[in-house]
Amino acid sequence: MQKYHIRLTDNERQELKKSLYSKKYSMESKTHANILLNMDENRNTKLPAMKKIAAHCGVSEVTLWKVRKKFAEHGLKAVLSRKKRDVPARQPKVTGEVEAHIIAVCCSTPPEGRSRWTMQMIADKIVLDNVIDSISDETVRRVLKKRNLSHI
Repeated sequence: MQKYHIRLTDNERQELKKSLYSKKYSMESKTHANILLNMDENRNTKLPAMKKIAAHCGVSEVTLWKVRKKFAEHGLKAVLSRKKRDVPARQPKVTGEVEAHIIAVCCSTPPEGRSRWTMQMIADKIVLDNVIDSISDETVRRVLKKRNLSHI
């Protein structure tokens, strides 16, 4: 006795078939689409056993159950796309305050004996001013590039 049933409409079936050949979907989404197409109860043919579907799709039976449940509870869109994180896995190191300090140092007069600031010198100055614990010259370059600033 199945708790979750998969009965696809013609439009859903058509969208799943399109997603199999589309470049905008990940391999995981294509696998989920293939699972749903094989588990559709509205097909005219008799449904194969879960083990056969799992072997055909190259997944475990647990994955079949998870996809079936997700489709039944949340719909087709949830199965084909991943949930976007509310909070990033890692907070960005460079905040607006740090960017402002980088830009201020870049626009200030360079140290004596220098004609301009180098990326490494800006990074070192930011660390010496206790704005941030550590920062690479590449991060400084990206911040300046993002703001279309040239420190020439």
